Amino acid sequence: MQFKRSDIADVVICEPLVHGDDRGYFFESFRLDKLADFLGYKPEFIQDNESKSSRGVIRGLHFQLPPYAQTKLVRVIEGEVLDVAVDLREGSPTFGQAVSVLLSGENRKQLFIPRGFAHGFVVLSESAIFSYKVDNYYNQPSERGVIYNDTSIDIDWKLAEEELLMSAKDQILPLLKDMTDLFSASVNYYE
Repeated sequence: MQFKRSDIADVVICEPLVHGDDRGYFFESFRLDKLADFLGYKPEFIQDNESKSSRGVIRGLHFQLPPYAQTKLVRVIEGEVLDVAVDLREGSPTFGQAVSVLLSGENRKQLFIPRGFAHGFVVLSESAIFSYKVDNYYNQPSERGVIYNDTSIDIDWKLAEEELLMSAKDQILPLLKDMTDLFSASVNYYE
C-alpha cells in the first residue's frame, strides 16, 4: 500500500499494490498498521458501509458534528466516481477548499478523509458500488451538509447540471457561508 498526501495534506490517497495474472488479481485493501504509520495516529474504524448508485447520482456533501464526526476511508468496488472532500475546519489554511479524486474499480485508489471534512461523490459510470469504513456510528441529529453547487467551493462534478440526481434533502443543503455548525482547526477530534 502506498500513501500520498493530496493538495490538502490531511486527505490521503491510498493506492494498493495489485498482484495480478491470468487468473485474476489480489490486493490488500486495508492495512491499519501501515495507514497508522503514515498518518502518525491510529484511526479506529468500527463499521463498513456500501451503496450502489446510478450515473449522475450525487451523494453529499455530508458530515456529522462532534462528538459524532466521522473519519472515512472510501473506495469504489465497481464503476467510477469523482470523490470530493471539503475542508470545514475554521482557521485551517485550506478552509473551504476541496480535493477531488477519481476512484474506480479499475484504479482501486482509496481516499482517507479525516474528521472536519464534508464528503460527497458523483457517479460517472453507468452505475457504481461504493464502499467505505467509518470510525463513528451514524447519528441523524448531528448530520449536516453543504450544497453540492456552492460557488465558493467551486467543484467541477464532471457532468452537466441536467445529468445530476440527488435526494430531496441534498437539494436544500445550505451554502458554506450560511453554516453555523463547523469544525475548529485548533481542536483534536481524535481525543
